[in-house]
Amino acid sequence: MQSFVTDRDILQAADRIRPFVHRTPILTSHTVNHITGKQLFFKCENFQKVGAFKARGATNAVCSLNGEELSKGVATHSSGNHAQALSWAASLKNIPAFIVMPSNSSPVKVEAVRSYGGMITFCEPTLIARETTLAEVMKKTGALEIHPYNDPRIIAGQATAAYELIQDVGYLDLVLAPVGGGGLLSGTALSVNYFFPGTDVIGTEPEQANDAYLSFSQKEFIPSINPDTIADGLRTSLGTITFPIILDHVKDIITVSESSIITAMRMLWERMKILVEPSSAVPFAAVMENKVPAHYKKIGIIISGGNVDLDDLPWLKP
Repeated sequence: MQSFVTDRDILQAADRIRPFVHRTPILTSHTVNHITGKQLFFKCENFQKVGAFKARGATNAVCSLNGEELSKGVATHSSGNHAQALSWAASLKNIPAFIVMPSNSSPVKVEAVRSYGGMITFCEPTLIARETTLAEVMKKTGALEIHPYNDPRIIAGQATAAYELIQDVGYLDLVLAPVGGGGLLSGTALSVNYFFPGTDVIGTEPEQANDAYLSFSQKEFIPSINPDTIADGLRTSLGTITFPIILDHVKDIITVSESSIITAMRMLWERMKILVEPSSAVPFAAVMENKVPAHYKKIGIIISGGNVDLDDLPWLKP
């Protein structure tokens, strides 16, 4: 399997997944534009299959496999959205999906994985535990690993969200995306680089899970250690494939506070009437904190997902 992603890979991914995923809407708000002083275009992957952009990469990966590769199913470790996406994508091919999830995963996401047919093995909430448990599951089942982000097929699939954004809106000064493992950000950066090179890409990340910011700033990989952020989808470290792409094609990485993530999330709910999860609110939080350079006026924002536990909303906590 090649370790790079070409423009042709992204176009092929777009064709491959088109019958299965939504072409999600791009929403705007006069009120939000007035508040921020920017012209914002929100690519709403919260309306995607399984409620997140992860459906794109998982579908592209599964639909890229040949009969022998599909025969014993697929496997991964994930705290939520990729677990759901891979379970759903596997169901399209009627193959099993073996999912390793940390014991502290959101109950809503655990139930969603099960509803899509994923077979869950729980582990301790550490990267080592996730990887060792997955290795055991794969040895037992013979299933093929589909990594949540460090896989060119995943990256090419995630890149299709920005590709659609550019097609539908045209020229943008900037595209903002959240960054955890880097699948979405690296895919976004490649789409913009290939199909609209005049546009910049900036990644956004919680201050309390700032490994991508540190890695980008120091130009060397720094792993995520005990991240403590409400944005549970952004607690993972960058990958060996995603990090070099980000170094080469991303303009900057901006970090935001936990309080601004909650404020941004609530504003999107209240002003735009769209349900987003905390990770999705991180790019908008960067705009709200005035951390995006002033010369960027026309901005695309990838809203990564909307899988929220409605009994555990952050603004309801004491």
